Amino acid sequence: MVTVVNKLYKGKTQWLLALLLLVLGNIQAQQDAQYTQYMYNTVSVNPAYAGSRGHLSIAALYRNQWLGLDGAPETQTLSVHTPVGYRGVGLGLSIVNDKIGPTSETYFDVDFSYTIQTSWEGRLSFGLKASAHMLDIRYSELDEFEIDPQLQSQQDIQNKFSPNIGAGVYYHTDRFYAGISAPRILETTHFDSSSVSTAKEQINLYLITGYVWDLNPVLKFKPTILTKAVQGAPLQVDLSANFMFNEKFIAGAAYRWDAAFSGLLGFMLSDQLMVGLAYDREITELGAATFNDGSFEIILRYDFIRNIGNLKSPRFF
Repeated sequence: MVTVVNKLYKGKTQWLLALLLLVLGNIQAQQDAQYTQYMYNTVSVNPAYAGSRGHLSIAALYRNQWLGLDGAPETQTLSVHTPVGYRGVGLGLSIVNDKIGPTSETYFDVDFSYTIQTSWEGRLSFGLKASAHMLDIRYSELDEFEIDPQLQSQQDIQNKFSPNIGAGVYYHTDRFYAGISAPRILETTHFDSSSVSTAKEQINLYLITGYVWDLNPVLKFKPTILTKAVQGAPLQVDLSANFMFNEKFIAGAAYRWDAAFSGLLGFMLSDQLMVGLAYDREITELGAATFNDGSFEIILRYDFIRNIGNLKSPRFF
């Protein structure tokens, strides 16, 4: 989407018009919300992660993309997941709200996972996701823009419902993790053929992996990779490297292939509470626009930690 906009528009108002047209036009490859701190928000993309932290975990994330551009993407996510009993079952609940221009999408997700022990340290989890998708489009807000009158004449869409399902597999030890998932499997068409605007939700495939090294007694290093593939859009590859000092302070950097560089900071305010910050700077023409001040993301996570003997359940992922 960014590449198309870069080629067609130069001014701030024109950027916004392009954004609206891309949202409301014939969009054939709808993508899930984008996260820079995906390593702390794994349950949003892989249902098999539910319960894998070994205790009840709650996370809230806010992302504001392309600061300074009115109508640019904005995402809020709230998730909670926990193991249930001692039989390998995990349950989760997530709410994701994604806004762009006059459109708003909200997902209500329920996650189920089942974990089997494959070795002394290894755990293999299988997950299922059930989703309720609500779509709002406020065509009435387009009156101030000089765009296709057919779009302006459309009636607002409020709380259009569509269901979906997803699945994933996730493997982890105390130091390594890897997962593959498709959070939305049904390719839902949100508008009928007679509508001016059509949007078909394509399958987004995710591959995530990472490893934690102890560089010395107080310093840990964790590189991670997230790959996202969806038909009709470029392959997205996110690479990140984070360092944790003394189990309290996290600092790192990330690179989104041909798209952005990011800086990451994290603070363990207590054994239970973590706050993470991320700032992205586009390396496309959009990043050079004077009105684009980058993208900002913040996540808060609270873990209800359980101690089993001398073993603490939290991990660096």
